[in-house]
Amino acid sequence: MTDSSQNEFPGDNRQSRASGQGPVLPKSPKEALRPEKVPQPPRRSRRAHSQLVIFLNFLMSLAVGVCVIAVIGFYYVMRTYQADGPLATNAHFVVRNGAGLAEIAGNLERSGIVSDARIFRYVTASYQQDGETLKAGEYEVKAHASMKEVMDLLQSGKSILYAFTMPEGLTVKQTFLKLTGDTMLEGPMPKDVPAEGTLRPDTYKFTRGTARAEIVDQMLAAQAKLIDDVWARRDPDLPIKDKNDFVTLASIVEKETGKDDERAHVASVFLNRLNKGMRLQSDPTVIYGLFGGDGKPSDRPIYQSDLKKETPYNTYVIKGLPPGPICNPGKAALEAVAQPWKSDDLYFVADGTGGHVFASSLKEHNENVQRWRRLVKERNSNDDVVDGQPGGDDAATSN
Repeated sequence: MTDSSQNEFPGDNRQSRASGQGPVLPKSPKEALRPEKVPQPPRRSRRAHSQLVIFLNFLMSLAVGVCVIAVIGFYYVMRTYQADGPLATNAHFVVRNGAGLAEIAGNLERSGIVSDARIFRYVTASYQQDGETLKAGEYEVKAHASMKEVMDLLQSGKSILYAFTMPEGLTVKQTFLKLTGDTMLEGPMPKDVPAEGTLRPDTYKFTRGTARAEIVDQMLAAQAKLIDDVWARRDPDLPIKDKNDFVTLASIVEKETGKDDERAHVASVFLNRLNKGMRLQSDPTVIYGLFGGDGKPSDRPIYQSDLKKETPYNTYVIKGLPPGPICNPGKAALEAVAQPWKSDDLYFVADGTGGHVFASSLKEHNENVQRWRRLVKERNSNDDVVDGQPGGDDAATSN
């Protein structure tokens, strides 16, 4: 009886077996009404929490530091790029054809134009739009120019211009020698030598490194256009059959006189002689027949015997015009032939002052020739020397 009475509390035994512990005392009614606590997950230690915070703070500090350094660096770079440069005086700077930005930046620093090639290179690259480049050429950089100003200059292409001047009256060969000697030009001369009279005397602007052949092309195009324009405005009564004869006569006028107010008068003399079937008797044609495009040596006079030498250009021997020009005539000489003076003059001779005296009759011309010879005799006792004076000094004996 006693043993069975101890099992009348089955709940207590189940609770003990379920919990795996010893017997549990029954709860009081008050305790039974209290809610049981929900089990909590395990909590991190205070130490682990502190390490995470420290790491996150480090990352934040690093990011802020990098941003601050980047801002300071950007400010320094842009200030340096726009600040006055180290160049003390104006200087020339050459950008060769095909040079890249790195090469240009390095050359600028070596020349003392910019203080830091890397800053110039990277900032300039960021400024450039698609297709923009620093252009080849020679530039004048102003003293203390900033990197920004240097970039603008090299991008503009406003490089220094040089001038090649071709005087009136040079032959093609003499012009080629002059072009070859110009050290600002580059490249060989054209293999095909242009015909005499086809290059326009003028001043041509170019940048350092321009090809010599390019200047020749400009001369050819300019002369062709000039000849066409002047020929279209010629006197309708002009006894010239084509443009070759037109340029040929203009080249003779060019060599006969350098005075602007005489060219049209000289042209009228030659045209009058052509109309009458007279020989032109022009000394420059004799010289071209003897020496060609090389020209007469400065210390070589023209002798009476030279006037009798048979060449295709010797107008003391041939009738009419020579087969082609004897030099490259300029605009004034071409216009003088296209619009000559209206005169009856058939002769002219030097007057001793750089000009000429003209005559319409042989008698008057002979008097002028004698006057000229007296002047020559005072300067040179060698009577065999003609001195290369134009216009037919010996017209009195030849006609």
